[in-house]
Amino acid sequence: MAWVVLFVIACCLVPAARAEPLNETRAMAFARLALAGIAREYPNKPADVLEGDGDVRPPRSVHPAFYGCYDWHSAVHGHWMLVRLLRTVPGLPIEGEIRAALAANLTAANLETEAAFFARPGSKSYERPYGWAWLLKLAEELHDWDDPQGREWNATLRPLVDVIVNGYLAYYPKQTYPTRSGVHSSTAFGLAFALDYARAVGHADLERLVVERSGAYFGRDERLPAAWEPDGVDFFSPSLVEADLMRRVLPAEEFRRWFARALPDMAVGGPSSLMTPATVADRSDPQIVHLDGLNLSRAWCMRNIAGSLPEGDPLRRTLADAADRHAAAALPHVASGDYAGEHWLASFATYLLTSPR
Repeated sequence: MAWVVLFVIACCLVPAARAEPLNETRAMAFARLALAGIAREYPNKPADVLEGDGDVRPPRSVHPAFYGCYDWHSAVHGHWMLVRLLRTVPGLPIEGEIRAALAANLTAANLETEAAFFARPGSKSYERPYGWAWLLKLAEELHDWDDPQGREWNATLRPLVDVIVNGYLAYYPKQTYPTRSGVHSSTAFGLAFALDYARAVGHADLERLVVERSGAYFGRDERLPAAWEPDGVDFFSPSLVEADLMRRVLPAEEFRRWFARALPDMAVGGPSSLMTPATVADRSDPQIVHLDGLNLSRAWCMRNIAGSLPEGDPLRRTLADAADRHAAAALPHVASGDYAGEHWLASFATYLLTSPR
């Protein structure tokens, strides 16, 4: 399609050392990917626990707001991305189309059905924590948006947000050990976005819980095994996503000391397996293409961590350069022509290109 060609051309013009910001051409390409996904019911990978024959229903019936994009969490962050694009790139030529798609899905009735799903006994762990985290990121994005429709969607999302927040408050005091993975089960990622939400909306109980749990899980870490990364299906770096959480939690000087203990090889530019973009051999494989997401999320973690270090710290430049290499390796492949990556990678790219540094 013509917009894919424009996207690829735009990406090819990006210098290898530094990715361009999110301009209108790139935003349009990303928005088109999301619009094609959030209303596409199949293929679909449900992760529901079935409690009886009556639970065997089409995805649109079970999840009327977030039925598209192959799976629930991808649908959620596809909606987040569309809101983020409306906010950060105002006046997009397809703004009306974006708003219509969001309005069709984010209705009060649809979101009450989504919230009721999580009240089922078999749904307590559904999408925990990855989908939960992205739902709170969507809520955070809507929270302070001075826009009539944005305020309406913020209100209709509230029943589901309340269920997810209560899930955090109920579960994490009981999770004794963190899950140190590079995929959906990552405790560090789930806590990072929850902390962003809690601080944005002033949810003191959630903020206290996340700060306490982060310290308990990761505060004493030393010499993380970053040289073992990446795993073959990672879309997060377990070590970097943990550091990206801890730079949110700790005061700047305390974080600097923590980072030096947790990833000491960074001081000499290593480990090489962490600082070098991952190779993606087959973008039609839904597991291998995770590595494009890994390159994008490594880039945002590296940029965030660099920005939290003191001026003059040589690690700032080391991390910034590595982030640029990872971004340049992944951004040209967000629109690969295969749904395996196209249903979700644009959300990662948008977060990379628009999140504060």
